[in-house]
Amino acid sequence: MDARDMMTRDVETVQSDEEVSDVLTKLSRRDFTGFPVVDDEGKLVGVVTQRDLVDIFQPSERTLWIPVGFPPFLEPVEYAVDISWNDLDVNLDLLRNASKPIREVMTEDVVTVDPEDSLDTVLELLGDPDLDINRVPVVTDGYVEGIITRQDVLRTLSEERADQ
Repeated sequence: MDARDMMTRDVETVQSDEEVSDVLTKLSRRDFTGFPVVDDEGKLVGVVTQRDLVDIFQPSERTLWIPVGFPPFLEPVEYAVDISWNDLDVNLDLLRNASKPIREVMTEDVVTVDPEDSLDTVLELLGDPDLDINRVPVVTDGYVEGIITRQDVLRTLSEERADQ
């Protein structure tokens, strides 16, 4: 079993110059949580996820991290305190960021696989806690051929077990 056998072939992408507001609208109407981002030639240049878009409205500079380390703790425990004002901040963030191109908020360092990569390779990537990814584009020569989500892997494993 390789990536080609597991991938979803009909992949919806967004253009790198699409506005944040348009991508937010598209994402709100879909049952998935991210898009591959392509350039004018259709080559993969990034991925944008709900997490990337949420960061626009809750940027880390408005979160104050307070380390607290009292015995018997061996390591300090960090508490996050949101120092934003209220819903007004969210509305201001939306106004400030709505017309930005999605390339300004997307993740550029995209983890991908080749169509011939094995199930084990895909499992390693999607299960890696340091990567913390939910999907991996299947790419050939820079072009997206498909996408494999954690759901696709679970479906594949379930079908494989049912066939045994």
